[in-house]
Amino acid sequence: MASLVAGGRSGAVLSFATDTVPALAVRPSDRHKIYSLKQRPAQKPLILMASDLEQLFAYIDTSHPDYPIWRATAQQYLPGALTLVLPVNQQGKDLNPNFDKLGIRIPHHHGAIAVLQQTGALLTTSANLSGTEPLRDMRAIAEAFPEVLVWDCGAEMGSQPPSTVAEWQGRWVILRQGAIQLG
Repeated sequence: MASLVAGGRSGAVLSFATDTVPALAVRPSDRHKIYSLKQRPAQKPLILMASDLEQLFAYIDTSHPDYPIWRATAQQYLPGALTLVLPVNQQGKDLNPNFDKLGIRIPHHHGAIAVLQQTGALLTTSANLSGTEPLRDMRAIAEAFPEVLVWDCGAEMGSQPPSTVAEWQGRWVILRQGAIQLG
């Protein structure tokens, strides 16, 4: 894992298991690398993954009157297979230019948490070419993306569908239903 973390800190694109599907991850300043690798359209934002809520909420508009609702939801469901899409502050706006919201997530996977504790928050997406099904096997990811540093932590791969994505629009609106049911 040490070489993976060192590579991530120096700007390499990483891949590691999560509780759902394996991630492609990179420092926020190197987000263009994921767009290029995945052939991902610029109008599709990346999500910010971290090991704790404070790292994530550093990018969110915590002065918003609904912030207590967001925080309570995050504390109830994270870590877990949930991505919350929330209004950003200026620092968050810099992560996904042209977007005023940001998806945030803490995976419930010890390997992913171990990486994120050492790299800090990373911009992430599923490991696949844009428009294709997420790859679930680390060997397949290494073959599809030879320039990516792939870490097979030896732990069980996530077997769930991709995370539930819930966007705040004055209430939670489910953009993609996954394993978690907001209630």
